[in-house]
Amino acid sequence: MTPPPNTARRRRGGGTPPKPAPRKLGAVRRSQLVTTYGVGSMVAVDNESFIIAGIDAWDVSEAVPVYERRLSQILGVDSFKLPPAPDPDQATGGVVAHRFPEFYSCPGCKVLQRFYKFNSEKGRARCDECSEDLVPSRFVIACDYGHIDDFPYWQWAHRDVDREPGKCGGTLSLETDGSTASLRSVVIKCDCGIPDVSMEGAFRAKALKDLGIRCSGHTPWLQNATRERCDQRPRVMQRGSSSAWHPIMNSALSIPPWGEGLYALVEREKLIGAPEDYVRFYFKSRQGVLDKFKASVEDVIEVVKAFEEREAPSEDGDVPPARTSSTLRQEEYKALVRGRNEEHVAEYQPFVCEAPDGDLTEVREFGIAGSMLVKRLREVRVLSSFVRGEAPSEADSENRHARLSATGKTDWLPAMEVIGEGVFLKLDEARLSRWEKNSAVRDRAARIRANHTALLRERAGAGKAGTDKRVESHVTPRFLLLHTLAHVLINEFSLDAGYPASALRERLYSDNEMAGVLIYTATSDSAGSLGGIVAQGEPSKLASTLHAALARAEWCSNDPLCMESESSGAGSVNLAACHACALLPETSCESLNSFLDRAMLIGDQTGTVPGYFADLP
Repeated sequence: MTPPPNTARRRRGGGTPPKPAPRKLGAVRRSQLVTTYGVGSMVAVDNESFIIAGIDAWDVSEAVPVYERRLSQILGVDSFKLPPAPDPDQATGGVVAHRFPEFYSCPGCKVLQRFYKFNSEKGRARCDECSEDLVPSRFVIACDYGHIDDFPYWQWAHRDVDREPGKCGGTLSLETDGSTASLRSVVIKCDCGIPDVSMEGAFRAKALKDLGIRCSGHTPWLQNATRERCDQRPRVMQRGSSSAWHPIMNSALSIPPWGEGLYALVEREKLIGAPEDYVRFYFKSRQGVLDKFKASVEDVIEVVKAFEEREAPSEDGDVPPARTSSTLRQEEYKALVRGRNEEHVAEYQPFVCEAPDGDLTEVREFGIAGSMLVKRLREVRVLSSFVRGEAPSEADSENRHARLSATGKTDWLPAMEVIGEGVFLKLDEARLSRWEKNSAVRDRAARIRANHTALLRERAGAGKAGTDKRVESHVTPRFLLLHTLAHVLINEFSLDAGYPASALRERLYSDNEMAGVLIYTATSDSAGSLGGIVAQGEPSKLASTLHAALARAEWCSNDPLCMESESSGAGSVNLAACHACALLPETSCESLNSFLDRAMLIGDQTGTVPGYFADLP
């Protein structure tokens, strides 16, 4: 990451200083620039803090392209790119970072002021007066529309003093006595003579409103961007808080025929939409490429036409189904059910999904119609935006989604691709249909659905006069069942296969025509390459795993409180689910540990609600 050069005037030396070279900072993995330290997030480097700049400031001249045509159509961009890696020797290129927050304090002289006023040495964050390492501000303010700014220390310290802002002429200082871990021990002082003020109460909902502080519309991650007009009320956050940055992620599995063979070639060589004459001319001197695929130019032309037919609007102007996320998931489901055997071809196969050889009779007794061994899969994950404050939800307006570039328009997005393996389970539709029609099951699911709907309507109507608040929850008994089943199986797989639960992920397929769950490993670190998950899908092993997982779900160390809970979790969208039984690391869950209920698996404590797996074999 390369922050902009510090152009502040220095007191030392004379003459015109040379133009500083970009600074070499600490390193993060490129995958983290999509998932953890993406655009607009803050990252600590030694005793400094920076915010990742917008993608229009990145040097992507050598960035590796990531191809997934179906997903790029949904997101409205031409391509995806892997975040660039800088030259480690010259500290040039790559991802840019800007200093943020601007306020720093010195633990020696206790001065609290903007960084440039400390007159630090080049490449250091050190106080010029006492040579102590500086400490970045712990506190920032941010609004629901993604704007973020420094905490208003001067206004906070002078809130009960009748003076114009900035007219006291004093210098702020910050002291921490260490007597307690509360904000009461963090004290702000001004040498103009006002009483000392602690940070206690700074996180109150009306703390900034009482000070007359409004959102400044500041977007420090965007290069040369002007401040935006914003009517949202900012809130105080800690710089390292998880609520300061929530990524908006989109992902897709590469499924045949898209993304492999000639389809991958056409996409990689940017031949989609090309006329036949151009395709023939293009391969006139590239016969070796066609020989590798054992294909002809006519085969390539047919693939180009397949892309055009898929993406062309219908006669009535409807958008092609591939451009909606729901149909994208449906296509994946069909590919997983259908399977794809491995073939001995020169080109890499991103999707290999085969039926197990063993007898599935024992597995079907659990209400599982079948399992598929996903021996190889490729997932593309894309950072399309981010939000601050509350976690993103389907009720959010587009205004909540912060821009990744200064213009707001871009033809590419940062992405990563990961290779993994997994196990796909499909539930018995007949048995599932009978179970989900049970009135007790529907009534229990309706409690979560009602809480979720109320939460969505509150989020959709907050501060938006005239907004249509008729937002409905997607929660159904089928979804709760599949989601909770995925969680207990991930916990069991982590014990049997030796994976940490954080290295496993779920992918749910739930609607009127889908009832399946994919549990897979697809991480960019070494935990994703251990192997062994596919073996969990073999019928004999799977039956044993299901029995153990469901037996473990029957009892929670927090029972009977857990099972008898009327609501739990953030937003009250869980029932019988807690950290001792069903919750996972949030990186493993598609729904941030929401919409879980063990009673859907094994029934409730009174026997009123029948669990789908209540009658274990």
